Amino acid sequence: MPQPPRPHRVVVLALDGLLPFELGIPQRIFGMARDIGTRRNLYEVVTCSIRPPGPVRTDADFSVLVENGPEALATADTVVIPASYELGPVFEEGTLTPELAAALALIRPGTRLVSICTGSYVLAAAGHLDGRPATTHWCHADHFQELFPAVQVDPDVLFIDDGDVLTSAGVAAGIDLCIHIVRRDCGTAVANDVARRTVVPPHRDGGQAQFIQRPVPEPQLATTTAARAWALGRLHEPIQLRDMAEQEAMSVRTFTRRFREEAGISPGQWITQQRVERARHLLESSDLTIDQVARDSGFGTAQSMRAHLQAALGVPPTVYRRTFRIAAGA
Repeated sequence: MPQPPRPHRVVVLALDGLLPFELGIPQRIFGMARDIGTRRNLYEVVTCSIRPPGPVRTDADFSVLVENGPEALATADTVVIPASYELGPVFEEGTLTPELAAALALIRPGTRLVSICTGSYVLAAAGHLDGRPATTHWCHADHFQELFPAVQVDPDVLFIDDGDVLTSAGVAAGIDLCIHIVRRDCGTAVANDVARRTVVPPHRDGGQAQFIQRPVPEPQLATTTAARAWALGRLHEPIQLRDMAEQEAMSVRTFTRRFREEAGISPGQWITQQRVERARHLLESSDLTIDQVARDSGFGTAQSMRAHLQAALGVPPTVYRRTFRIAAGA
């Protein structure tokens, strides 16, 4: 009987001054990813330090005990570098300390590299972002660009997937990036399962804005949650803005404003995103024809779906389905 493939090994590099929230994101997201049929763990997550095993300072009033030294980096399929507030010369001068440089040198060529928030400074200082698009927390974007002029910094997006190097904005954007990686590696069904059990949105597009200076709606105001749930059950049908507004007993104008406050995008953009996700799921998990997928996901025609998937994913439906199934088989 053939042995199941070994889990993808994710090694998280814990640096002094780390933010506990960001450190926990990879363990939580990748650690929850399981094969839908067998419930086999699809990732193995290991945390390491640049020093021998021992305590690593956080920006909180406690340290964390890290049980692996830098040699763990040599075993990684993916290395994740979360944010730290004690990067020293990395943040101030754009140069690695000898200790950090020696640790990063252990990473095997071809290993996927991922940063969360200011972890991008480490990747940039090591030269991994030269000539590449990248992002970081919006409040550090100008400084980051000045320090690393060879990097193509986009300060507005949640995350950037540049193939073997991926960077995210601050805090919760790290969750979005890790779920995106699970979706890329394992498919929509697994990513949605992780999102459900982690109680987070299953998909926020990487190009979505970081919500700079966007006020949080007042808690006493009505929300648009019911309208979104109503629309999700009718993606295969035409959905009018006035019908969504009626679900919340709001005028179209008020509903549109409230929706943007909560979701960061317009109702029409949100519906398109949900239909793209529905199409992706059907392309991955069913044998429906392209025309059937287009109808069931609400695009109506294969031509319309092809245009939307090309814009969102960079590939047409047939190529997406073929690529996913080849990856799943591998």
